[in-house]
Amino acid sequence: MKSAVNPFPNDRPLSRRTALSAFAGLGAVAFLAACGSDSKSSSSSSPASPTSTDATTSPSAASTDSTTAATTGSTTSSTTGSTNAAAGAATDPIPEETGGPFPGDGSNGPDILSQEGVVRNDIRTSVGSASGTAEGVPLTLNFVVTDSSTGGPLEGSAVYAWHCDRDGAYSMYSGSASGENYLRGVQVADSSGNVSFTSVYPAAYSGRWPHVHLEIYATVDDATGGGQPLRTTQLAFPEETCAEVYATDGYEASVRNLSQTSLSSDNVFSDDEGVHELATMTGSVASGLVATLALPI
Repeated sequence: MKSAVNPFPNDRPLSRRTALSAFAGLGAVAFLAACGSDSKSSSSSSPASPTSTDATTSPSAASTDSTTAATTGSTTSSTTGSTNAAAGAATDPIPEETGGPFPGDGSNGPDILSQEGVVRNDIRTSVGSASGTAEGVPLTLNFVVTDSSTGGPLEGSAVYAWHCDRDGAYSMYSGSASGENYLRGVQVADSSGNVSFTSVYPAAYSGRWPHVHLEIYATVDDATGGGQPLRTTQLAFPEETCAEVYATDGYEASVRNLSQTSLSSDNVFSDDEGVHELATMTGSVASGLVATLALPI
C-alpha cells in the first residue's frame, strides 16, 4: 500500500497574482522551489490507486444532510468546527493562505479558469476533452461569502475551489490525474452570499492536514478572466470526520497520513490550529457529508 508524499512542506501564503509577478519568466521548477517541494514525483507514493479516479460517484448523495442520514440509520457526523462568524455580523477576514503549486489558475502552468465549463456546481467530473470522474465519499461544500466589515453578503462574488482526489493527486498536475481537471470549479454567490459545490472527500497526503483550496473573486468575470483574487485561503476538515471517512474503502493510505500530522503541526493551519478555517460538518459517510464555512473578506 502506498502513502502520499507532501506536496506542501512550506505551504505559506502566496497569492496567484503575487506568484505571477514574482516569478514571471521562470519555469515551474523555480515556482515549486519558492513554495517548497510541494510536488509529487514518480518515487512518491499516494493513497490508493490513481486509476480509481475514473469511476463514477452517484451525484445525488452529496447533498444529503444529517437529518436524512439519521432517519436512514446511517452513522451521522455532527462534528462542529470552530467556524468563523456567520453572515450578518462583522468579523475578522478569513486568513490569507497559499494556493500552493497546483492552483490550475494560470499562475503555475495549466489554467482551468479560462476553460469553458469551469463555472459549475458539480466538480467531480472533468470538463472539455477530459472525461474522468473522481471517486470517493460524497461531499457538499457550502460557503457564505460576506463583507467582513459589515457581515453583509457579497452577492455576485465568485469562489474557485479545488482539492486533491481520493488518491492524494491534484488534477492537471499529479500522476494519472494530470490529464484530468476534475475537483476544480467556480460558483457565483447568490443574494445571501451562498456558494455550493458537489464533490468528494479529499485524501490526507503526507505532511498536510486534509484541506480544500479557495480563491475568492469580486466577480465571476474576474475569476475566469485573469483578475486578482480578493482572498486566497483554505478550508480544514475536523479530525473526527476525517477518521470516519478514511475508514472506508479507497482511503486506506490516508489513515496513516492523518496520524502523522495535526492541525497544530500543519504548516498552514498551525498558527491558530485552523480555528478560523475549520469546517462545520453534518451528514454521514454513507449518505454524504456537508462541510460549511463562512468566508468573510
